Amino acid sequence: MPRPKQLIRCPWSLGDPLLTAYHDTEWGVPVHDDRLLFEFLILEGAQAGLSWLTILKRREGYREAFEGFDPEAVARFGPRQVRSLMGNPGVIRNRLKIEGAIKNARAFLAVRDQHGGFAPYIWGFVEGRPIVNRPRRADSVPAISPQSDAMSKALKRAEFTFVGSTICYAFMQATGMVNDHVLGCFCAAAPGGA
Repeated sequence: MPRPKQLIRCPWSLGDPLLTAYHDTEWGVPVHDDRLLFEFLILEGAQAGLSWLTILKRREGYREAFEGFDPEAVARFGPRQVRSLMGNPGVIRNRLKIEGAIKNARAFLAVRDQHGGFAPYIWGFVEGRPIVNRPRRADSVPAISPQSDAMSKALKRAEFTFVGSTICYAFMQATGMVNDHVLGCFCAAAPGGA
């Protein structure tokens, strides 16, 4: 009996079911929902210096601890919530990252209110449509781009934190602003990603 053809995926997504599911259903898929954009902004900042798998394993913990990624709720967090989060094993217990997430919620709301939504603002860095790179190999996927540099500078001016160019580029990949699925990956053929 012939074996079914195995799907080809980006190499980074192999080895753990969480990574594979994330790759197959989310990575590179355009996101225009403000709450989901806020979620990825917080998660990408939390990931700094860690593996994405570490963050995926805590994603549900983050959803619970950060009020379903409601930016209005997170913006109201104060010292009591910071203390609680510092003792919560469901999140990365780094004070700078926790306080940065709260600061980012406040900055997010300011940008959203100023631009009539966060999505139109953030998608402006790619002129409203995904950049499709189609790299031949995983080692040719960039870590930054002119667009992530511009986004990083703008977000820092707007008082966001944990938004260096590398984090912004990962955010762009996660939210489908950039499609970096390697050639041959079954998601590379899909419009906008998976």
